[in-house]
Amino acid sequence: MSATVRKIIHIDMDAFFASVEQRDFPELRGRPIAVAHDSPRSVISTASYEARRYGVRSALSVATAKRLCPRLKIVPPRFDVYEAVSAQIREIFLRYTSLVEPLSCDEAFLDVTDSASGKTATQIAREIKAAIKSELHLTASAGVSYNKFLAKIASDLQKPDGLSRILPKDAERFLGELAIEAFYGVGPATARRMHELGIETGADLRARSREDLAEQFGKTGEWLYEVVRGKDDRPVNPTRERKSVGVETTFQIDLAGEEECEQQIEPLAAELFGRLAEENFAGTTLTVKIKFADFTRMTRSRSQTEPYCKRERIIEVAKKLIARNLPLGSRVRLLGITISNPAPILPRRLPATKPAASRQLELPL
Repeated sequence: MSATVRKIIHIDMDAFFASVEQRDFPELRGRPIAVAHDSPRSVISTASYEARRYGVRSALSVATAKRLCPRLKIVPPRFDVYEAVSAQIREIFLRYTSLVEPLSCDEAFLDVTDSASGKTATQIAREIKAAIKSELHLTASAGVSYNKFLAKIASDLQKPDGLSRILPKDAERFLGELAIEAFYGVGPATARRMHELGIETGADLRARSREDLAEQFGKTGEWLYEVVRGKDDRPVNPTRERKSVGVETTFQIDLAGEEECEQQIEPLAAELFGRLAEENFAGTTLTVKIKFADFTRMTRSRSQTEPYCKRERIIEVAKKLIARNLPLGSRVRLLGITISNPAPILPRRLPATKPAASRQLELPL
């Protein structure tokens, strides 16, 4: 860690899409809702906290979500509205620092180390949360720490509407007690492998050598070796450019042939279209990824001069790539679609949003 202790804030909106819908439509408040296209093959973009109590979560199919919560209300997404609200949130961030790194439309890192206000990072985080609540009638959770990794973990500790901090003197103990699944970047597959190796907590992870972790988990292992020791020197980068946005699904039962594969393209395209809106991303290359039952893979791409900005066009091109390249008799276990080669998004007039009628630790950050 450098001599100057950085002050990093991670702000994460609470159930963003669903919260905007409940704000704008009072009849949805207090009800279990999920933002998605109402089709059994569509996937959930965001679920309200009332729906999450039933196990409804993002990336779950609408059919499965309705089985878990029969009272679930499916609300069609309004991506232009979410994008407009996201711009309003960013304006609030920029009142405090120009060092804002958006991760998506509903979360960002802020570096307030050199804030001219003289306020602590915690005071700034509290003010940002208050501004979002009073001006936009939404809630956000905040994490404050001396690096990005810890700030992001902290923002998830007391959701919704939480504020948590992890100081340098507390980081070793905190990380040692943290369950391995809670480490940002450790997905279900990596967590299962770690459990097989007897790695249950940060303390278990810290006991492993760099060489051992690199051998077992590659670059992820080397990265975990550093962050479990509280080390993360990545700067907050306000000019970070995303190179691609993609989605993929592994099927419990292998798909048989072109027709079954094409049936899965529409829900995948709907999810991808939502992600593109979240990331405010457009690109001119579409790639279809196919993993077969024997675990071999195939990718096929098509580029065009204009960015892929319409869901119908994504569906059309993805289906054509499958029809022209899927071997006869193939059984498919995974399908994915990715948009890459970033392109400028044409400016458009966004609709104005209509506002409707934690525990905090006192630490010196």
